Amino acid sequence: MKEFARGARNTEGMSEKSQFGFGLIGAGNIGKLHAQVIGELENAQLAAVCALPFEAAEAFAKEHGGCACRSVEELVSRPDVDVVTIGTPSGLHPAQAIAAARAGKHVLVEKPLAISLEGADAAISAAEEAGVKLGVISQRRFDHVCQAMKQAALAGEFGKLVFVNGSVLYYREPAYYSASDWRGTWKMDGGGALMNQGIHTVDLVRWLGGPVRSVAGFSRTISHSIEVEDAASAVVEFESGALGSIKSTTSAYPGLHIRVEIMGDRGSAILQDSDFVLWKTANSDAPPGLSGPKTGSGSSDPMAFSAAGHLAQFRDFLSAIREDRPPMVDGAEGRRTLELVLAVYESSRRGEVVTLPL
Repeated sequence: MKEFARGARNTEGMSEKSQFGFGLIGAGNIGKLHAQVIGELENAQLAAVCALPFEAAEAFAKEHGGCACRSVEELVSRPDVDVVTIGTPSGLHPAQAIAAARAGKHVLVEKPLAISLEGADAAISAAEEAGVKLGVISQRRFDHVCQAMKQAALAGEFGKLVFVNGSVLYYREPAYYSASDWRGTWKMDGGGALMNQGIHTVDLVRWLGGPVRSVAGFSRTISHSIEVEDAASAVVEFESGALGSIKSTTSAYPGLHIRVEIMGDRGSAILQDSDFVLWKTANSDAPPGLSGPKTGSGSSDPMAFSAAGHLAQFRDFLSAIREDRPPMVDGAEGRRTLELVLAVYESSRRGEVVTLPL
């Protein structure tokens, strides 16, 4: 508890800061994206990076700036680090988030927050006790088209919701899994196509449809030699009475699209990748005037994506620190989406409908 108290005192005065120092844990593709985003922020700089092996951190720092650190402990102890972003294998997220929070650093974690509810709860508790902000990357929420769907749903433009569906139809070569000792494992990946590739769309389905009451799910390993699933499908029942579906795979050759559908008794909208293919309500034949980031790449390559959504979320996170408010996607929101993914796995394992909360 003394460590928490020290961390909380270290955050005093951050609302007046004109420049935030970032420390990155992880120097892979996501770390590079985070460094790109930090470079585009008007009020931030990359202070430090930590990765294994240390040579990877040195090479990253040489290319992107900042100081290379030999350990998480060294990075979070630096006084020039105000915010820590975590882009490591999923199973490491809770322990690293806790270490950062206890050092008094605000924490922004790539999806998922954890691979278990216990890990998520531990990270949330550490941030609360240290008095720091905890956010979970859910960049699709910041896409202007997703925002349009959300605002229309809140305004009742779709009427009484009937269906909210999401699908992720990706393809991954076997080498995608064999090139890494953590991908496709329960211990470090926490799941497969649903936990890793599909979780952003799961988040949109839950965000648009509201709290989930029950789940009937199936997960299977069909075409890859991995521990976890490469295909998952589920039917969800929302507390509102609406129904929905979720499906995610890494076995849909050659790699297709992301699709989100919202359907009500007064209107419907269908989003494919980053564009509407349908918008029809009783009041409008077209979505409202849109402005803002587009997080999809517009490419048929499912590995390609834009940094715009991350940039918008990083900006929201820094604003949350200054304004002393929860970020748009805080630890509790990240936990709720994780719980829905875990509910699909639990339903598949038990062969029965699972009621939330778990």
